[in-house]
Amino acid sequence: MTDLTMQDALARLTTFWSGHGCLTVQPMNTEVGAGTLNPATSLRVLGPEPWKVAYVEPSVRPDDARYGDNPNRIQMHTQFQVILKPEPGNAQELYLESLAALGIDTRAHDIRFVEDNWASPALGAWGLGWEVWLDGLEITQFTYFQQSGGVALDPVSVEITYGMERILMALQGVTHFKEIAYAPGISYGEIFGQGEYEMSRYYLDDADIATHRELFDRYGDEAARMVELGLPIPAHVNVLKMSHAFNVLDARGAVSTSDRATAFARMRSLAHEVAEQWIAKRGQEGFPLGTVASEGKAAAGSVVVPADTDPQTAVFEIGVEEMPPAEAHAARTHVEQRLRALLDAAHLDHGDVAVHATPRRIVARIEAVAASEPDRTVTVRGPKTAAAFDADGNPTKAALGFARSNGVDVADLTTVEAAGATHVAVVRVQTGRHALEVLADLIGDIAVGLRSGKNMRWSDPNLTFTRPIRWLGAMWGPHVVPAVASGLAAADLTRAHRSSDEPVLRIAHADDLASALERNGIVLDESLRRRIIVEQAADAARAVDGTIDFDAEAALVDQVTFLVEQPVAVLGSFEESYLDLPDEVLTSVMRKHQRYFPVRGQDGALLPHFAAVANGPIDEPTVRAGNEAVLRARFEDAAFFYRADLKTPIEEMRQRLGRLAFADRLGSIADRADRIKAIALSLADAAGIADDDRRVLTEAAALVKFDLGSHLVTEMTSLAGTLARTYARAAGRDDAVAEALFEAELPRHAGDLVPASTAGALLALADRLDFFVGLGSTVGMPTGSKDPFALRRAALGLIAVHRSAAPAVAGVSLREGIRVAASAQPVEVTAAHADVMEGFLRDRLAQQLIDEGHRFDLVAAVLPLADRPALAEVRLGELESEVGTDRFRRLAAAIQRVSRILPSDAAPVSEFGLLTAASEQRLIAEFDRSAGADGGLSDWIALAAGLPEAVDAFFEEVLVMDPDPQIRSQRLGLLSALDRNAASRLDWSAVQL
Repeated sequence: MTDLTMQDALARLTTFWSGHGCLTVQPMNTEVGAGTLNPATSLRVLGPEPWKVAYVEPSVRPDDARYGDNPNRIQMHTQFQVILKPEPGNAQELYLESLAALGIDTRAHDIRFVEDNWASPALGAWGLGWEVWLDGLEITQFTYFQQSGGVALDPVSVEITYGMERILMALQGVTHFKEIAYAPGISYGEIFGQGEYEMSRYYLDDADIATHRELFDRYGDEAARMVELGLPIPAHVNVLKMSHAFNVLDARGAVSTSDRATAFARMRSLAHEVAEQWIAKRGQEGFPLGTVASEGKAAAGSVVVPADTDPQTAVFEIGVEEMPPAEAHAARTHVEQRLRALLDAAHLDHGDVAVHATPRRIVARIEAVAASEPDRTVTVRGPKTAAAFDADGNPTKAALGFARSNGVDVADLTTVEAAGATHVAVVRVQTGRHALEVLADLIGDIAVGLRSGKNMRWSDPNLTFTRPIRWLGAMWGPHVVPAVASGLAAADLTRAHRSSDEPVLRIAHADDLASALERNGIVLDESLRRRIIVEQAADAARAVDGTIDFDAEAALVDQVTFLVEQPVAVLGSFEESYLDLPDEVLTSVMRKHQRYFPVRGQDGALLPHFAAVANGPIDEPTVRAGNEAVLRARFEDAAFFYRADLKTPIEEMRQRLGRLAFADRLGSIADRADRIKAIALSLADAAGIADDDRRVLTEAAALVKFDLGSHLVTEMTSLAGTLARTYARAAGRDDAVAEALFEAELPRHAGDLVPASTAGALLALADRLDFFVGLGSTVGMPTGSKDPFALRRAALGLIAVHRSAAPAVAGVSLREGIRVAASAQPVEVTAAHADVMEGFLRDRLAQQLIDEGHRFDLVAAVLPLADRPALAEVRLGELESEVGTDRFRRLAAAIQRVSRILPSDAAPVSEFGLLTAASEQRLIAEFDRSAGADGGLSDWIALAAGLPEAVDAFFEEVLVMDPDPQIRSQRLGLLSALDRNAASRLDWSAVQL
């Protein structure tokens, strides 16, 4: 606990950062959602001028309004904003010093930089960085700005945004924002409580929607007018007012999916014009604050060949600010592959290669690296001797040029035989390079070539990676490898934890690196680190007779493995009363938000405990208390909304959907729910669904999507469907109806569960059909890599549900489903557009089957059944089992022969009275035998076993194009009927025999 008040904390941060060269400016005089939007950040990060600033910014977020009742959520919170331009290279260390200035013991607490990719689509701004956690509590946003107003930033700025209420609640040990001591004897609630309630009322209940739509448009018009007048600052102010009007509309539930995209596009366009004008005007003034000089490249070190001739261990370390877990894992793999390839190309003898990664480093160790490459004889082949010398034996221009280009005299040329011809050649001995030179080149190549899924820039303009590369260590035995990566030169140094007594360590020998890190608690080997995490967390759970399902939590274990360098498991507890919340709510908060492992009893039920994994040496009671407080706050948030939801009839939640916009021209979420109901019932009619399945579907369809009107799903959207099941059961609906409401949202992502019940599958199909057809017809189908409305995901969801559906649903045609959904839309969906959508689904199914390893031609063969993916999948399996058999090959060849001969205008007939020849009668009999088959492909092939010989005999004995038009018509009609019957099974022309 601390006596530090809010105003003390703000004063200390101001003093600290002003002591590091920052200006102190005032908050923006209009509503902003974050300190980022103040011109002191959003405009000043643009252009080449240096800029350091620190200021307090009251940040207004209408969607966070909670009437002052929620202990942790408020519509106006206090940020302390810092901008350092250019980023100084040690911003993380400066930040930790600022925490110490607030009285935070950085050695006792678990302070971590956890991946956060920040973006403001409305303002064309983005950056990469972290949430900074204090014992599990997010207290700061730390971002390297990459773009603002759609303009790439050069130099790059670092933004540090402190969440003051969270910091003070943690330091003061209070559980409600109103209890924060703002000043001696005065609480936060006494100063801001009334405003919090009244503004919450305004934003959530009383703000006039029509007025704010008008404000949004008028502010946009005014911003555009200011741009035309060349006044970027008032233009920016009006864009901020637009943003606030939009946020109010969003809080009132008046922003649809397409409204959001349209509004963002308009604000982004204006922000870009403002940014360009700002830079231009500053340039016209000659950039009064000066310009930032780019960092130069480090000078390549000269190789001083040591006396050592024995093989030595080589190590190198690429030091990085905390990498995202997935990127650390990928970087380890990339470095190992690249290192092995470069070593092979270098011909440098070596032993085993091992590469490991932690959040802050990628380390490679190469055993027994030879002192140098072996000398090699190199032969350079030149022109043929006939072209190199004339008839008198004199060298031609070709020989002279070849000798000159290789630095030798013509007399030194020799000859070699190649491909039966004699060539002149130069043979020389190439001295092997020393290991230090070889290693320097390959280490520099690897460091400069590092890339990630999303790259960023920092103060070094020649490097780009997932996070800044800050140091380079490289040694061969006791010798420093003179490697260079842009502005970084390798040294005999590594780094321990930032809170260590000795954060920078000198390494005397390559063999000492691993032991030096180990002595400082860093577990370099990720597989060992993972094992330690599992063992420590399991031990912690056993202390309360609990267990952790590490198989179910495998993805979380993998993530935590690359979040820490020195794992320290801490057992925490929470009040048993929170176990009244649904398990999914508790585990989602623990797993997704906090990276905690839920602890369960031997019966699988949740216990009021969790295992957190801290990083490095900590004061365990302090960290435990901090993490427990964080989880308590998150659970209290959830409980606050859950209790409110349980008091609300589900019919009332369903009615609230009318206030939630879905998409432009597609109405509200209530309208969408009504369409889903209608589509599902129509599909059920087509599939002949009756009895109890029909009852369950009818009841569930009347309630589908109702949980989107609940408070908790608004807060935790990933629980849509899950809470529908919970709330339906609580309201007395039977389990089958509740389960169907849950299954209507499945699958939520690739590899997720799919509906198991008939009612759930029909609702899930209807949901995605409405989404796919409605948005596909209004905003358009995805093009290239652009899919802003996730229509590809909806299409894949449709296919996944159908492929796994109950037999009663497997026969539902998605072609007809598209047309049913089209008829339910409030906008016209043309037949041509429906065909495009059907083709889109067909292409997705084809790609999915090919990706699963099926033959391309066999996938193409079953695509006539693509509107029923479940049937297409079954047919593909049957085809794969038949395609190698002799009977299939003969049948396919016969059908393909028939198809090739038929003219495009041939039509099937059913009367064959004029076909009396034996071969004709035989073909008619074989056709009749197979035409009525309705079983699987193998059954049909068995029935059609006589067709190949009958087809051959028919073509040998009769003239299809008989001069008599009636006979010709019947012969073509027979072949056409046979072809059409076969085509209903497969596209035989696609099969490659």
